[in-house]
Amino acid sequence: MQPETHYTKSGEVHIAYQVTGEGPIDLVLVPGFVSHLEAGWQSENRAPFFRRLASFSRLILFDKRGTGLSDRSSQLFTLEQRMEDVSAVMDAAGSEQAALMGISEGGPMSILFAATYPERTTALVMYGAYAKRAWAEDYPFGWKNEDWDRFFATVENHWGTPRGLDLNIWAPSVAHDESVKKAVAAYLRAAASPGAVNAVMQMNREIDVRNVLPTVRVPTLIVHRIGDLNIRIQHARYMAEKIPGANLVELPGDDHMAWFGDSDALLGEVEEFLTGVRHEPEPDRVLATVLFTDIFNATERAAELGDRQWRNLLARHHSSIRRELERFRGLEIDTAGDGFFATFDGPARAIRCAEAIQNAISQLGLTIRLGLHTGECEVIDNKVTGIAVHIGARVMSYAKPGEVFVSSTVKDLVAGSGIDFVDRGSYELKGVPGIWRFFAVAG
Repeated sequence: MQPETHYTKSGEVHIAYQVTGEGPIDLVLVPGFVSHLEAGWQSENRAPFFRRLASFSRLILFDKRGTGLSDRSSQLFTLEQRMEDVSAVMDAAGSEQAALMGISEGGPMSILFAATYPERTTALVMYGAYAKRAWAEDYPFGWKNEDWDRFFATVENHWGTPRGLDLNIWAPSVAHDESVKKAVAAYLRAAASPGAVNAVMQMNREIDVRNVLPTVRVPTLIVHRIGDLNIRIQHARYMAEKIPGANLVELPGDDHMAWFGDSDALLGEVEEFLTGVRHEPEPDRVLATVLFTDIFNATERAAELGDRQWRNLLARHHSSIRRELERFRGLEIDTAGDGFFATFDGPARAIRCAEAIQNAISQLGLTIRLGLHTGECEVIDNKVTGIAVHIGARVMSYAKPGEVFVSSTVKDLVAGSGIDFVDRGSYELKGVPGIWRFFAVAG
């Protein structure tokens, strides 16, 4: 559940903060360039990230002045003022000492805080961060003028839309997912106005804490993804050379946003550094109906149509299925080639969705088969696994072209719904005990 939002004053400015978790250490998460406490918990990517941090710490979250739920009366602020904001939040949360984790733009202020207040800083962790963001002759891996001009033009013309942040640079792994782009745009609209974004980034253009690095005397972990196109790995290597005793961990991947890509690897490094141990995240167990789809004779159709026409047809196929999933509140889990894997919180709605998908796809001149099963699934960071998933895939594999195939579990759970079935017999499933009865949904 989302923790309660509180306010404290830093000078004349109200700073919004939250506290969650009961771990043995206090951890202050210093956000990137913009944030929104409550919208973050509504994000299917950020929320698991926060929960994992809170599983081994007493996590303290806050929105910087000028952004999120904190006062937006002023868009001009300094690193010194932001350090005062962190001190005020720690005081309000009853934290005498805490580890600081600075993400991206939160890195420079965290460096300055750790060097200035070592008595209040138990450790310093940075991810995707830097000591200086802008290019200089003696700092050749920073943003050049054209990079800054491109960013500010995008903010001015597209902020608040899916084009407001170039995910090809910030999160390439999800850059082509329209639903993610819309979700990121909604979060950024809540987090800051275009004017606030420009003010924060103009400040970032001028920040340079390189001279402070040798004065950091607290245990320091620097984590960075090697392929980060936004803040290049050289930033991390530079800081690791200058901060005494700093530990640098270079992870595979090219997403700058921490909650995309392999966030488990990142969080595992942070947990082990701060606590000395690394725990695998415990999966949530939920009852769900899984749906699998497959295009019949896909290879033959692709060869018949040619690459271009097949890609166009496949794009229409994907759009049609996603439209029906949204209409019936299905959750897309994975798309492998021409097949979909989705989950539902109700079996009857899953069947209705499968029928709608079948009808929509048939109008494209394609024939598909669909399989459904209801069972307990394990969910970790939106990844759904477990024996129920395996059974669902097997159900689909036994379906004939044009059929919606279901397990007996699904049939039994929709009794009284008016949905009719045709008995398709009993089956043995490799690796699954017992005999399973499958049914086709009557057209």
